[in-house]
Amino acid sequence: ESRATSALDKELNIQWYIPSMAKSSNDTETKVLLLYAYNTNPVKISDITSTSMFSGHLWIPLARIISLRKKLSDLKEQVEMLMQGAKSFSTSVPTSFLVQNETLKISPSNKRKLSDAKVRLDDKTEEIAKRCLSEVKALLSVPALSSPLTEIPFDVSLQSITNLEDMFDLANGCIITGGSLFDWIISLLH
Repeated sequence: ESRATSALDKELNIQWYIPSMAKSSNDTETKVLLLYAYNTNPVKISDITSTSMFSGHLWIPLARIISLRKKLSDLKEQVEMLMQGAKSFSTSVPTSFLVQNETLKISPSNKRKLSDAKVRLDDKTEEIAKRCLSEVKALLSVPALSSPLTEIPFDVSLQSITNLEDMFDLANGCIITGGSLFDWIISLLH
């Protein structure tokens, strides 16, 4: 079956619509439309009466999306540096043990495991993450629920931060499959 006709796992699909840049005189800021659809159980397109499919939309200020995407990009760089530091620390081997011209081969499956691995954040990166995630929460949830986060609500991995950054990519949108990031985003969209 085609990916377009079924979802074998929980999936959140994000798309953005950017209306004409012409603003009416009573608008104070340009807004973009976040369109989302998700399923909480596997579904097939033939089952359009499923009670596990949901959709909706939110108008979000363009300037806040651009600012948040930059912050998420910076957070992703921090996480990559932490992973690089942890990887070099754990794989440091005296050069006398290395065979000349030997290269480390990483298969695609090992690469995916590395990006899905939970990352231990230092204090500075954790504070940056909390600020970014508080802003995501404020954009996606009812204002009364948008208090700052005191802890990170999902497992931080390079993949989860990449997915979050992609979610706010106005040109492409994204698909987030089941997991702790999926669960957190869905809790905000209810």
